[in-house]
Amino acid sequence: MPTRSARTAWNGGLQDGSGQVELTSSGVGTYDVSFPKRAAEDAGGTTSPEELIAAAHSSCYAMQLSALIAEAGGTPQALEVTADVSLGEDKEAGGFKLTGITLTVRGEVEGLDEAGFRDAAEKAKAGCPVSKALTGVDITLDAALEG
Repeated sequence: MPTRSARTAWNGGLQDGSGQVELTSSGVGTYDVSFPKRAAEDAGGTTSPEELIAAAHSSCYAMQLSALIAEAGGTPQALEVTADVSLGEDKEAGGFKLTGITLTVRGEVEGLDEAGFRDAAEKAKAGCPVSKALTGVDITLDAALEG
């Protein structure tokens, strides 16, 4: 399996500095980052490590869930996955940490009932490589079929 890469160029200090994250493997984009905007409610046109983790987690989870639905005898028609990643104070070690991730999935699936879908959804939460990498973070799941 390949290795994927990203690069960040940062200038200045934490509060007055800023940077750009480049998705170098794919070349699909370069995105501004800033700590003050990372810690603010309004991202102001910048991304953050938490948003990039959310993107990685939601896409990885969707892939894993589609595979597990098929293994369970279902056919995924559409999956909508959102990952909400929270940043907060690390009271034990100081600084900041990821305080939680909420995965929300709504699916249109043929051949599985709600219980079968929820079972596959829970297995995908545990089995997706990004979930495995984030085992130090509390990950919750809200899964339901639509239609």
